[in-house]
Amino acid sequence: MSGPDRRAVVAALLATLGAAAGCTQAAEEADIVLVDARVYTLGWGEPDTEGRSAANAPRDSAGWHPNAEALAVKDGRIIFIGTSGEAGFYRGKKTRFVDLHGATVIPGLVDSHTHVGELGRNLSRVNLVGVKTEAEAVARIAERARQVPAGEWIVGYGWDEGAWAAHYPTLRLLSERVPSHPVYLRGLHGFAGWANRLGLTRAGITRASAAPVGGVIVKDAGGEPTGLVLNQAVPLLEQAVPAPTPAQLADQLLTALDTMAGRGYTAIHEAGVESAEMTALASLEKAGRLPIRVYAMLSVRDTVLARAWLARGPQRDSTRMLRVQAVKAFYDGALGSRGARLLADYSDSAGYRGVSGAGYGFDRKLVAALMRKGFQVAIHAIGDAGNREALDFIQSVEQRNPAVRNGRHRIEHAQVISPDDFTRFAELGVFPSMEPPHAVEDKGWAERRLGPVRIRGAYAWRTMRHYGARIPLNSDLPGSNFDFFYGYHAAVTRQDDRLQPPGGWHPEQRLTPDEALRGYTLWAAIASFSELYGGVIAPGRWADLTVVDLDLLNVAERHPDSLLTGKVMMTLANGKIIFERH
Repeated sequence: MSGPDRRAVVAALLATLGAAAGCTQAAEEADIVLVDARVYTLGWGEPDTEGRSAANAPRDSAGWHPNAEALAVKDGRIIFIGTSGEAGFYRGKKTRFVDLHGATVIPGLVDSHTHVGELGRNLSRVNLVGVKTEAEAVARIAERARQVPAGEWIVGYGWDEGAWAAHYPTLRLLSERVPSHPVYLRGLHGFAGWANRLGLTRAGITRASAAPVGGVIVKDAGGEPTGLVLNQAVPLLEQAVPAPTPAQLADQLLTALDTMAGRGYTAIHEAGVESAEMTALASLEKAGRLPIRVYAMLSVRDTVLARAWLARGPQRDSTRMLRVQAVKAFYDGALGSRGARLLADYSDSAGYRGVSGAGYGFDRKLVAALMRKGFQVAIHAIGDAGNREALDFIQSVEQRNPAVRNGRHRIEHAQVISPDDFTRFAELGVFPSMEPPHAVEDKGWAERRLGPVRIRGAYAWRTMRHYGARIPLNSDLPGSNFDFFYGYHAAVTRQDDRLQPPGGWHPEQRLTPDEALRGYTLWAAIASFSELYGGVIAPGRWADLTVVDLDLLNVAERHPDSLLTGKVMMTLANGKIIFERH
């Protein structure tokens, strides 16, 4: 039966059932009914550690098959899943009735590692993402300077500190072209900052300035700052820029969250929330303005905030739109800026292994106290030494306090792992929270940092799965493209958005379509203690749903390149339609 013919039959059937329902009593009047859909509930068993589908997966030699074609929503929960005909009985006078014309419905997408506060701020900054040269970046800043009164800060973001590490910029050209405005240009992943001379002056950075623990103020042969700061020295520049007012920050966050809703996300895990952002998020929640769920990981760097919550304890009410049950700590830096801690020297920097632990400002005593209080700890660890030491730390706290193991602790990025340490994630119950975009964006320089042997343990999703780990997948926005289709494509192909390299970069580390979809849904829910409410479409669970125009599982298996053209058609969070493509 053709598409138009099928829709005509469905429409006729629904009209008949709707009339019948009007003559009697509707089963239960729903707020929203979705029909003529391809619903994948994810209610079947997990694939095994080699990616083979569960026996009860809705899949056969012809491909994947949807579990249902309709559902009904009331008071923020799913009340029905089944056929379009049956769904008609839930239609009442006030029901929003939506024919999806064959679109695909999946559990609501979750980006499990974000920085939406930074995303909101970037909306007013100069975009340097994709800029290849110092001259091009300076030209964009000079153009903005012509539009801004002298003396006001100009802030940009997105130049790639990893790709530029062999030829870092200096303040010379930037100061010549933009002498009358202080300038701060944040690196793509936040591990480098670049300023002009006036920016350094406003920040109080001079030849006499000492870098903080775990940071570098780059200086020339004469001892003068070059305009570049790395790793833990970045805040020296960032904190010199005037902070937004509370109202401005709330507006920036709301705009960023609305942007996420438009990309299909129904929840985020905000990694490293400090006091001002926490206050703004709480005000938005109190006013009922949060469009999607926010799982806030408090920044341990904000010791005042962390200690206040240490006295208070975690929030365990999973039904809240804003929840604080986790803390975020940094154990080492980034691979691109050579801040990640390695077990052996960097392949392109003999004698250097990065920084970690106390050398990067990791407060073992405070993090351990938060773990004992019941907080989940999410530790940023990139290098193989950084990851090993972070695992050692978690293990040491668990050995002294066995109940701590129930914290579902996480390592954020888990980017470079020694062969001896892969098994430890599942053994310790630690989630490796990983980013498919990082692999395809870092592939141009990562092997130069690590060499041909260590690279095999980097961005190693398949190996993680082989040893039993569930992997929450995410973008680490705004440092990477946070479009779901881009990340999902990277996960199942190991290719970038130009379909490079042919066959994929280290394709042996690819995830299956089922695994990758779980990474953005159910595994992210488990990593945030939400699996009883989200991650699966079932009666009684949250009505957090994402509607897309592609049959994701079949397209990912047969025509993965087509994923990059996918579109989000509708997003529902807490039973409300918060985005709809027109």
